[in-house]
Amino acid sequence: MTDPKRPNDNTANPAETGEPVVSKPYIMPDDPEEGSVELLVKEATEARDKMLRTLAEMENLRKRTAKEVADARAYGITGFARDILEIADNLQRALDAIPADVKETADPGIKAFIEGVELTERSLLNTLEKNGVKKFDPSGEKFDPNFQQAMYEVPDPSVPQGTVVQVVQAGFMIGERVLRPALVGVSKGGAKAAPAADVAS
Repeated sequence: MTDPKRPNDNTANPAETGEPVVSKPYIMPDDPEEGSVELLVKEATEARDKMLRTLAEMENLRKRTAKEVADARAYGITGFARDILEIADNLQRALDAIPADVKETADPGIKAFIEGVELTERSLLNTLEKNGVKKFDPSGEKFDPNFQQAMYEVPDPSVPQGTVVQVVQAGFMIGERVLRPALVGVSKGGAKAAPAADVAS
């Protein structure tokens, strides 16, 4: 006999039988459609290109910033150094104003004073050089408007035309830049300067 309150033994619980119960078929969200693989590849390529460009820009920015910092260190004292050059020039003018015979025949007190001025000038130039400021004297060189400023021409046929024959005021460099060009007198009327290739041979 069957008890109406008991479930039928023929209808087994699916969990007990171990068979999966499928109510609806599973559909992937964003199921790839035709052409979407190509679209994804294109987007990935564009993202990679963007990333590489950004990395290149960052590297360029890093290099540019490093150069600016190096320039600031090297050339940060330009204004100060330019002002100090006036002191170096005045010390040199003071020494040049003393005739050579007076230097030799002067009493010991004057000689000590002259030596003190010379020592001060040397010390100032050494300090400038420690900070990247170097004095240059272009005497005998071919005139170069990048480093020298011609004040006048000197008729001198014994030297090639365009040669620096007199230096009125020495020039100064700071690093690779001209801090102050040398003021020079340039020869006029001599033979033309030989080209650099001919001089080497």
